[in-house]
Amino acid sequence: LLLDQLVNNYRQAKDMYGERLIRQLSGYEPGYVERNIRIPEFKRELESKLQQSIKNIQDAGLIDKNGVITDEGLTIASLSMTMEELGKLKSKGALGERANKTKALTGEKADYQNYKSHHRYKDLAMKATIKKSIRRGHKTVIKEDLTIHERLDKQRATIIYAIDASGSMKGEKISSAKKAGIALAYKATQKNDKVGVIIFGKEIINQHPPTKELLPLIKTMVTARAGKETDIAMTIKHAQTLFDKHAGIKHLIILTDGLQTVGEDPAAHVVEAASEAAATGITISVVGLALDKEGEHLSKQVVDVGKGTLYLIKNYDNIDMLLLEDYYKSTRR
Repeated sequence: LLLDQLVNNYRQAKDMYGERLIRQLSGYEPGYVERNIRIPEFKRELESKLQQSIKNIQDAGLIDKNGVITDEGLTIASLSMTMEELGKLKSKGALGERANKTKALTGEKADYQNYKSHHRYKDLAMKATIKKSIRRGHKTVIKEDLTIHERLDKQRATIIYAIDASGSMKGEKISSAKKAGIALAYKATQKNDKVGVIIFGKEIINQHPPTKELLPLIKTMVTARAGKETDIAMTIKHAQTLFDKHAGIKHLIILTDGLQTVGEDPAAHVVEAASEAAATGITISVVGLALDKEGEHLSKQVVDVGKGTLYLIKNYDNIDMLLLEDYYKSTRR
């Protein structure tokens, strides 16, 4: 089947599978495959290489005899994609800390400050205290040397990331959406927030309820495949069922490249669903990939109702940074 797709419509096959997979399975550079795919001798050689590569993957337990990716395969794919995305974020300097500067008795540890009578002993910073005492030439620690961890106020948040997996999301769009989701899930779970994932098209294709565990979220995103139509209204309504009624901040991020295509009055259904979600305390942001004017107009209505932010994207390589920006913005209110 893969060989037939490469022969009959190479460019479509490349969009579906990606250059990396073609390179790994064939042993050739994608451009070389495209130039020679119709030469009979090369087709026979390519078929042999594809069969052997697939057998090797089956022997490794990454796919079963029907070509379906196994759980081990999903785990390895998830870890590989995670390491690739974290390396990219590190090179951009995006793994640093950003926090609300409101001080509180509880919350995350931030900078240090001198001990005062109202501070708790459990917040004592022992290393900083000892260093201060030594610098001052004290043989023993005295009260004036005591240093405590300053804590920053941070309300717990639940983020749900909804990825459009309609047919137009094939190729670079869906790939960038997954990697951006990894960045979001990594940073949010590191900050002790919960993240949920919804993969949607005409129906909910896959999902994972909000959790602080990173790997299950990534495995859910890795399974995303572009399908057919788009039902954003249904997705917003479904997201409402995943949020804890007693959660603190509740924020939905919808990544899409098109309009609502289901229902008699699609746009009205989306705005109505957004209004219902907003009434329960859910904020909504939209990441629009190359939206047309109608899609942009509808997205603006959604974020206005949902009190979120609209991000209009043309450079898919920056989606991860924008998701992190939206996470910081939505959770530091």
